Parts: sequence; structure tokens; C-alpha cells
Amino acid sequence: MPEPTLTTAARPRGPVSTDARVWRTVPRWPAGRWQRPRRAAGRRTVVVSVAVLVTVALYAAVVPLFTDVDPRVVDLDGYLRPPSGEHLLGTDLLGRDLFVRCAQALRVSLLLAALAAVVSTVVGVVVGTVAAAVGGRVDKVVMRLVDATNALPHLLLGVVIASLWRGQWWAIVVSIGLTHWTQVARIVRSEILSVRTREHVAVSIVSGASRVQVWSTHLLPAVVPQALIAVVLLLPHAVWHESALSFLGVGLPPNDPSLGTLLEDARSAILAGGWWLLVFPAGLLTATCLAIAGIGGRLRDAAMPKRAVEAQVTG
Repeated sequence: MPEPTLTTAARPRGPVSTDARVWRTVPRWPAGRWQRPRRAAGRRTVVVSVAVLVTVALYAAVVPLFTDVDPRVVDLDGYLRPPSGEHLLGTDLLGRDLFVRCAQALRVSLLLAALAAVVSTVVGVVVGTVAAAVGGRVDKVVMRLVDATNALPHLLLGVVIASLWRGQWWAIVVSIGLTHWTQVARIVRSEILSVRTREHVAVSIVSGASRVQVWSTHLLPAVVPQALIAVVLLLPHAVWHESALSFLGVGLPPNDPSLGTLLEDARSAILAGGWWLLVFPAGLLTATCLAIAGIGGRLRDAAMPKRAVEAQVTG
């Protein structure tokens, strides 16, 4: 328990008797004690997330380069073999090595997710900048568009877009990019409106600075960190959606390995006892998304320390 300290209330003006003092108890809490466990937990989360992400990235980058196994070669004599020394993660229904296919699938899924996250961020930055810069009716129309897009089911809209060009990788990127830009637009618009009202920006405008100078000196440095953080935060969402689209059959072709196509193959193999076809791709997908989300959340808190403290207090 903290030790209470005794302080006197403010004395009124004029003569006061010695018995007129009022005492109250004020607990003195050590500064920062409540924050230490949260900070330590946050650091542990970042360390674990970075370790998992580095391991996964090395697995996806190194294994396809240093193996002679072709993930597309069919070997019907070795189909549905459980994990062993010859096949570390077993084989699928067509006898293809799952260890190599998971590495190749993870590489493809991360690449498509990164492209989709960049597309979403670019669209969100452009829309948010236009809404904040123009203002007025344009701002209202743009924000109504953002609300309307948020009201639509993202996965359903992505399925509709991807099914129009079934099997095309760019259709997956476009379908994810056009359904995840709304939050970026809101953040960028809010940040620009906040920066524009600050005193140093007003001083620059009064001093005769042009719009280009104001944007390059004050507004752009405030938007770029938000855009970079948005890319990281959108990555796990993009990975999940790419996997969902491929699992539903509107993503990549079945012969092209991705985490979604591997999970789609596991749907039929699990009834034949091939549990490893579900466990390893699903575990890889979950670990990758959680690691990226942990790093992205920490970057967001570091870029917005005041909001992070408020979130910790209210949470």
C-alpha cells in the first residue's frame, strides 16, 4: 500500500485560529509503476513477433532456393505420407512435398499481400488528402463514400471483384486494395486537418509560404509515417483475405501454391486422415499474421505516444 502524505488545505485570508486547519489524505503513487508491466509486456511482444517474422521470412526465402524438390511435380506413389525424415511436413494428395510447398506458398501470399497493402495505402492517402485539402462539399461526399464502403462486407466485395478475373494475381491485389483503404483515408484526413490548425503552420502561411512549401515542410512529414504504419497494419489483413479468396476458389489456380490453395487442398485431404495438410499451413498463416500485427501495433504506439497512453489508461 502506498504511504499517505498529509497536506493542509488552502487557508482563507485573514486571521485563522490554530484549530481551523483541515487535514486530508493524498495517496502518493510511485510514478510510472502501473506502466512498467505494460511496457515490459509490449517489449516481449515485439521481440517474439520479430523473431517469428524473421524465422518465417527466412523459411520462405531460403527453402525454395536451396532445394531440388519441385513443388509442382506429382508423385502418386508417395501421396498423403505423414511427416517423416524424408518429408518433414509430409506430402499432399498428389505426393508433393508440403515443406517446400508451404515455403513457396508463404512467399507468394506475402508478396501479394504486400502489393495489396501498398495499393490500399496509396488509395487511402490520395482520398484522405483530397478530402482534407479541398474541404467543403468534396469532403462531405468523400466521407460519405468512405462510410458506404465500410458498410459493405469486405470479403464479399473482394470475392465479386476477384471472380470477374478468376485466377489472375492482379485481380486479388485489386480486390484487396479496393476494400481496405477506408481506414487509411480517415487517418490521413484527420492528421492533415490536425496539422493545419497548429500554430507553426499558421505562421508559415502568414509569412508568405506557398502551398507547396507548406505541404512539403509540414503536412507531408506528418502523412508519411502514418502511411508506412498503415502498410504494416494492413499486411495481416491482406494475407488473411488472399488466403480466403484462394480457399473459396476465386484466387490463384490450384497448381500455384499459396496459403489459401494449401488450405483448400486440406479440406478434402482431412477426411482421408491428412491432418498435417491443415495444421501446418494454418499454423504458418496464424503465426505470420500475429507476428506482423504485433510489430505494426508497436509501431503505431511509438508513432502516436499520446494515443497509446490514452489507450492503456482506458483499456
